[in-house]
Amino acid sequence: MTDLPPSLDDVGRLAQEAWDAMPSTFRELAGDVIIRIEDFASDEVLGDLGIEDPFELTGLYEGVDLTQQSIVGPAPPAPIVFLYRRAILDEWIERGDVSLPDRVAHVLVHEIGHHFGLSDEAMDEILERA
Repeated sequence: MTDLPPSLDDVGRLAQEAWDAMPSTFRELAGDVIIRIEDFASDEVLGDLGIEDPFELTGLYEGVDLTQQSIVGPAPPAPIVFLYRRAILDEWIERGDVSLPDRVAHVLVHEIGHHFGLSDEAMDEILERA
C-alpha cells in the first residue's frame, strides 16, 4: 500500500475546516471569500509578482476588501483566496514542525490578513483562537 500526497480536494477540505474554525470577527472582515485550491500559481501570476520559483508562493488573495467597495458602484467580484497545494505541501514537509491542517490555516489567515493590513501578531492570535 502506498501513501499518496493530499489531493486538491483534501487540501480544500482542510481549508474549509480551518475557515469554519476562524473567529467570526475575522470571517466577517473577509466577507464571502471563495477558497480555491490549485497545484501552483499560473505563469502569468508568477510573472506579475516577479516570482520565478512556483514553490515560493503558497497562497494569494485577489479581491477588493469591504472597506474599499462603493455602495453606489457595481458590485465587485467575490474575493478569492488561492491556496497552492504543491507549495504548501513542500513547505509543510520542509518545516516538519507543524501539522498540515495548521499549515493550511496559516496560509489562509496570512493571505487574508495581509490584504486587510493585520499585523503578524493579530494573525497569530486568530490562529490561536481557531
